[in-house]
Amino acid sequence: MNQATDTASESSNWNRGRVGMASLILAETSFFAVFLVAYLFYIGRSLAGPYPADVLEFPFLATLCLLSSSVTIVWATRQLERGQRSPFAAGLFATIGLGGAFIGFTAIEWHGLIFEHNLTVTTNLFGTTFYSLVGFHAAHVLIGLSLLTGVLMLTLRGHVGPEHAERVELLSWYWHFVDVVWLAVMTVVYIVGV
Repeated sequence: MNQATDTASESSNWNRGRVGMASLILAETSFFAVFLVAYLFYIGRSLAGPYPADVLEFPFLATLCLLSSSVTIVWATRQLERGQRSPFAAGLFATIGLGGAFIGFTAIEWHGLIFEHNLTVTTNLFGTTFYSLVGFHAAHVLIGLSLLTGVLMLTLRGHVGPEHAERVELLSWYWHFVDVVWLAVMTVVYIVGV
């Protein structure tokens, strides 16, 4: 009887985990939707420049890094499910490196926008909506990187094994969400809005 109770408890905990992560993703999606709509609404309404077409370049390398990190997190999670801790750690490290590169490219872009083009959050409506939207996404990437780094540290200390694969998979859901949101942000800011 205790074993059946334990199994039911584990099942309900897992269901709560999936529902919890799905709820978080849904709530965050609504926040991003507001930012995307605001950006679309204010396109072309700035009275003074710089304007998107004058200063933005398509972030090809940043996008490639972030989207590739979804592949590495899937591979890493599969390795953990198989009990392969070293390959899991390597995949996690690659994911963190690719996500970090994305943040690095974002920082380089912002440096150029601020110091070469004098575009700040207070310059015009474009600056306000651009930094709000892209910054909100970058904050989510940083949160994901922090969580992934925590899991990597625990893995290197021997505290993460195949029994944690479902939890790591939920973390990968968040990371995939960040990637999908980037596709929407990239499309709106660097394709539609230019």
